[in-house]
Amino acid sequence: MTHDPTTAGAASSGNTAAQHGPLAGLRVIELGSLIAGPFAAKTLADFGATVIKIEPPDGGDPLRVWRAPPGPTSVWWHVQSRNKQSVAIDLRTAEGQDLVRRLARDADVLIENFRPGTLEGWNLGYDELSALNPGLIMLRISGYGQSGPLRDLPGFGVIAEAMGGLRHITGMPGQAPVRPAISIGDSLSALHGVIGVLMALHHRDRNSGRGQVVDVALYEAVFNMMEGAVAEYDRYGLVREPAGSALPGVAPTNAYPCADGRFVLIAGNGDSIFKRLMALVGRNDLGEDPALARNPGRVERMGVIDAAIADWTRRHTLEQALEALAGARVPAGKVFTVADMVDHEQFQARDMIQRVDLPDGSALRVPGIVPKLSATPGRIASPGPELGQHTDAVLSASGVDAATIAALHRAGVIAGG
Repeated sequence: MTHDPTTAGAASSGNTAAQHGPLAGLRVIELGSLIAGPFAAKTLADFGATVIKIEPPDGGDPLRVWRAPPGPTSVWWHVQSRNKQSVAIDLRTAEGQDLVRRLARDADVLIENFRPGTLEGWNLGYDELSALNPGLIMLRISGYGQSGPLRDLPGFGVIAEAMGGLRHITGMPGQAPVRPAISIGDSLSALHGVIGVLMALHHRDRNSGRGQVVDVALYEAVFNMMEGAVAEYDRYGLVREPAGSALPGVAPTNAYPCADGRFVLIAGNGDSIFKRLMALVGRNDLGEDPALARNPGRVERMGVIDAAIADWTRRHTLEQALEALAGARVPAGKVFTVADMVDHEQFQARDMIQRVDLPDGSALRVPGIVPKLSATPGRIASPGPELGQHTDAVLSASGVDAATIAALHRAGVIAGG
């Protein structure tokens, strides 16, 4: 079933992105909270999908107040929930569950990231909803997936990153594993979920017309990034270990100290690049050594090569090193902070830093749209909505009469306006 944008979705305000972009006309119900499910829905919304976010009336999605000092609403909220409509419904009530079933009848996709079995307990599982709407695609993101002996355990990104192998290979050898200061496991699962949704939509619209379940486990999304780790272990008994800022098995590529206390990242692992790099640092003896002409030989002498490069970088400031490396056509860069990003000419040229106007009249810089589509680019049409901002409009457009909406408000089943 393909949603008609001239009906329910078009009746609600504050989401003009639903009328533009490659996913215009696609209707998505988001039941998730925090990061994984909402990140997937945000990506679809950026490219024109009408995303109706269902939130609990008593406070809404907890992300609204994460990392938010000062003020009642997190600025992160306006990144994660941009281009969405907010409908506040208490899913713990029979009336609230009936409303979700009504909305699901006209939806193309439903996204959820509850613990497996939660929706079934509310009679909102895929079997129930697909009986009402055979074309519905349900994206289910959970810690361990919808099957297997661990399915019922609570799963968070930090645990998934460890189980999927990422934590073991981060940090310095012999020290405690470190985590990136972002929710990378959740974000990776969201992106896998978007890929699965788009494939399921293609299959539905080209073949049977029927939807299906897209089952994404957080640990599996991380595990899918582990490159050749399984094959290396199976064939050679090799367990990939942490290597600090280097990349095991690839040489040279590392972060090297500069004279001003900063670090320059150099990727000199291409065969011809390596020769130019060694000439630049005054080590033609290494660059012309036949044993180092290919990566396997360089890996065997990685310590010697890294020491030679570091000896050169220590005698130059970061800017001096970058200028010289650029002149030698050696890929190099600095470690960017967000302060470096927001005003950088490349980020600006690619429209990766955009401004949105918030309800209080202030402007906020937010990340731009990824990926770039030449004919049907994404856009930011609205910041994160107020809690329940679109409740009445969405329910009315779905056929709920005004008297029933008023009664649901009085009963506390729904909230907002």
